Amino acid sequence: MNRERQVKIVATLGPASSDRETIKALFMQGADVFRLNMSHGTQEEQRARYELIRGVEAELGRPIGVLADLQGPKIRCGVFGTGPQQLESGAAFRFDSDTAPGDGGRVCLPHPEVLGALVEGATLLVNDGKIRLKVTAVGAGFVDTEVLVGGEISDRKGVSFPDVVLPLAALSAKDKDDLEFACTLGADWIALSFVQRAEDVREAKALVGARASVLSKIEKPAAVENFAAILEASDGIMVARGDLGVEMPLAEVPPVQKQLIRDCRAAGKPVIVATQMLESMITAPVPTRAEVSDVAGAIYDGADAVMLSAESAAGDYPVEAVATMNQVAVKVERDPLYREIIQAASTPSTVTISGAIATAAKEIAETIDIKAICCFTFSGTTAKNVARMRPAVPIVALTPFEGAARRLTLVWGLRCVKAAPVNRFKMAVIEAVRGALSLDLGHKGERIVVVAGVPFNRPGTTNILRVAPLDEQAVFEGEDAGPA
Repeated sequence: MNRERQVKIVATLGPASSDRETIKALFMQGADVFRLNMSHGTQEEQRARYELIRGVEAELGRPIGVLADLQGPKIRCGVFGTGPQQLESGAAFRFDSDTAPGDGGRVCLPHPEVLGALVEGATLLVNDGKIRLKVTAVGAGFVDTEVLVGGEISDRKGVSFPDVVLPLAALSAKDKDDLEFACTLGADWIALSFVQRAEDVREAKALVGARASVLSKIEKPAAVENFAAILEASDGIMVARGDLGVEMPLAEVPPVQKQLIRDCRAAGKPVIVATQMLESMITAPVPTRAEVSDVAGAIYDGADAVMLSAESAAGDYPVEAVATMNQVAVKVERDPLYREIIQAASTPSTVTISGAIATAAKEIAETIDIKAICCFTFSGTTAKNVARMRPAVPIVALTPFEGAARRLTLVWGLRCVKAAPVNRFKMAVIEAVRGALSLDLGHKGERIVVVAGVPFNRPGTTNILRVAPLDEQAVFEGEDAGPA
């Protein structure tokens, strides 16, 4: 269970991975966080999966993160009276508010607020971008379009609008119900879909409160344009390449992915790279070489986590997919070029005491023979500050709070341990020694760096660092390095 890599793996649970044995096998093979996709299955099915996760967590004695991914509002066309219709390039097609069944020239779009927001020249995408249309005229309750790329359109296909900020909240009525369910259940992270602006994130955070952290999914061009404000409002980010690739030119997605990862690293907030990472493993026991390169690229860029969706939720080889992702991560991180790339892409720490302590911990650990950096943390800030620096040694995040330990499982490099509460720095050092030894990160007499904030139990007070021997008795008998 002591991972040989720093990047984290998120595995989605579904019909192929809803029993205890499979969930345990996924964790043992490398899954650090489990995703519950609220777009599929009932709340009771998700509750059953959650309880199985917590059972495995209790059995293995290691915190496991749970991410509940909200569906977001879905915009779909109406139905057709005579079955699927073939739209030809160059043809005219109308979307309107008439609820009558559609035909080869029109169909209902039962979202008046969307019809009212469209302007001439706007693009519409149907069926995951397979059909592309351009608005040629706008009227009361309708928009006329020209078919740019034709194809088959049928009942209730999804419609998206890449170059329009829609007057829709990111949280539908279903999402609000699922959000409350997930928070009550005990999910550690809430993933918010359809984010277009920072206000969407703030609305979700107001509903979540302190019960979970909120992660924004970047899947729309508007979110890319407003990313700085969205990042500031969010606790974490997911780069949802699948939807991004539908709503913006495919060639733009890789540079956007790299820039978002770099921005998240600079802000010290975790970022997941998601969608179609090992897609072929839904039906095949091995991935394509291109998929392996895709996973490796995200790791070289410094992402906190890489994610499996249908591969682990509904595929034929869920455990093998996690094992493959783990193997790729281990190989990449052992490449000397990996350290060069990670360090070249690093940004200076913030001009604060906490940032200076994190920088000092990294420099000490990489200058002398240090086995681990151990962070005694209340809210997780201390550990995230150190992880942001991407040190070359393991990081142990020790916290007396189970929820904080679970949330930190998503952050690059953190090995999370629920520790006993302490009120003196010496006892924090002893807990750090115990945590490092329990993870087999060194042997008695070797050294660790311990970082903490005094006084304890106050978020954001990182202000003390000590090099300590991996010897509980020696620490206990030595001089106390911190105040009571």
